[in-house]
Amino acid sequence: MAINPRGIESALSLKTSTSRSRETQQDRARMRIDGRWMVLAAAVWIQAFTGTNFDFSAYSSELKAALGISQVQLSYLATASDLGKALGWSSGLALIYLPLPLVLLLTAVIGLAAYAVQWLVITSRISLPYLPVFLVCLLAGCSICWFNTICFVLCIKNFPMSRAVALSLTISFNGVSAALFSLVAKTLGSTSSVYLLLNATLPLLASAASLPPILRYHHPVSSTTVSPHAATDNRIFLWLFALAFVTGLYLLFINSVSTTVVIACFLLVGALSLLLFPLCIPCLVCSHSQESIQTLQQLHKPFIDQQSSAAADVVEEDDISSREGRGPWKSWWCYCCCDQLMAMDRLSGLSEEHGVKQLMRRVDFWLYYLVYLCGATVGLVYSNNLGQIAQSLGKESQTTTLVTVYSSCSFFGRLFSAAPDFLTGKAHFARTGWLVVAQVLTPVAFFLLAESGDGKALLAGTALVGLSSGFVFAAAVSVTSDLFGPNSVGVNHNILITNIPVGSLLYGVLAALYYDANGVMIGDGMVVCMGRECYAKTFVLWGCISLFGLACSVVLYLRTRLAYEFSDRRRSPAALVDRGAIDNGVDG
Repeated sequence: MAINPRGIESALSLKTSTSRSRETQQDRARMRIDGRWMVLAAAVWIQAFTGTNFDFSAYSSELKAALGISQVQLSYLATASDLGKALGWSSGLALIYLPLPLVLLLTAVIGLAAYAVQWLVITSRISLPYLPVFLVCLLAGCSICWFNTICFVLCIKNFPMSRAVALSLTISFNGVSAALFSLVAKTLGSTSSVYLLLNATLPLLASAASLPPILRYHHPVSSTTVSPHAATDNRIFLWLFALAFVTGLYLLFINSVSTTVVIACFLLVGALSLLLFPLCIPCLVCSHSQESIQTLQQLHKPFIDQQSSAAADVVEEDDISSREGRGPWKSWWCYCCCDQLMAMDRLSGLSEEHGVKQLMRRVDFWLYYLVYLCGATVGLVYSNNLGQIAQSLGKESQTTTLVTVYSSCSFFGRLFSAAPDFLTGKAHFARTGWLVVAQVLTPVAFFLLAESGDGKALLAGTALVGLSSGFVFAAAVSVTSDLFGPNSVGVNHNILITNIPVGSLLYGVLAALYYDANGVMIGDGMVVCMGRECYAKTFVLWGCISLFGLACSVVLYLRTRLAYEFSDRRRSPAALVDRGAIDNGVDG
């Protein structure tokens, strides 16, 4: 047979061009995928510098003095900031009609205006009545919610296969804001008014720094797209969480050391350097781009998108009832007339989408609402009152330290909320069960504070409350997605966090009433209370409320654990192999 040299050359040329075209497409895909980590770094920066609600107690006493108001009126201002979160739905509406970068800048400008007005008031540059100050506090709280929504969207769109882990990581950095602001305040001269100035300017600067990577690399990835780098996501997230843990320890310990302005500047450079390290991740991704698809699926299994497996997570009612009837599952509570409560309107599976009307009729939603209201929200109100608590115990000089401890421990609590995602396949424990573990710390902390009013007890109680509330804050988004559907999480979670302004108003006013009842009026209507009796009854009351929240979390866990266990079984390797055999028509 004659061989045509021209045909061979043509075939080789076609093969070479095809290979180059494929390499070019892979390079472009690599650029898009590597850009995800740039976007994640941008989300980390935004979260780290926009947790402006955590430093309220650092300047609340001075704001109270500048306005000449009572403790009850001050608690209303804290409630106004939390009430802004009830307007979180407006951020989703803005993202529908406006580009995300524009919404980010608009949010930063809103925060700048709100906190700048408060700074002008607290420094006596302008004088405003109480109502306008209340409204700017409301606006400030709204800006915080908008920042959070933007970061949620960035994580969900760019990490659809591992959104729970990406959310836990970025949300955790929101907890270090107060520690970062305390460090910056030391470099500028630590006065209370400086915090308001930082609240106004730092979120704007962080937003401006985050814009370039968001504009260049924000290309939403389809949840069905398998990335050639996705096999390394697990490893990269582990490194990122380790880096976050080091950052939290760094900020916690350096803020507990008294420093000069010069030393504080060097420490601030170190903190900012740690926040820049996530930018090195794209290089790590590029060096691991040749993993096989089989290895990808094995390493990436803990982060399988719940939306794609929603159909497999449905728990048949017959299966639940039959398992409850067996000996191992018929536990002590069933003999205490609680079995009907456990079975009433129980969720039939994970990731089932719930509309607003259906959500309102769910027993599990209201249990979850009470868990949040009587747990993390109490911790948030405690943080808002840290300034007055420290002042009443004669430890006003430690206010900044207490704010830093709460902020840092809240950060670690948020980091620990990712444990269920990393332990998937190794330990089967419902995410709602982790909420029970976290809730235990809150009543312990409040009863400790009620029993002892010394400095060590105050630090320990603050740390425990920060850990507990931080865990719940970060885990709440994933739990809402699990129980009531990933596609509806934006609306449903905003409904859930309406408990924050409700609890802030209720718990804050009760604490303020006890405070004013034991205080002495000085000046124009300003009340000051000194001694343990100012907050002793409040701590007991908060402890009892958090105990009720703990009981609700136990009931929620008992009602949902079977759905989680069934979901874990369906995602186990054996189950996946069996389903694959069935799908391919293989007889067992």
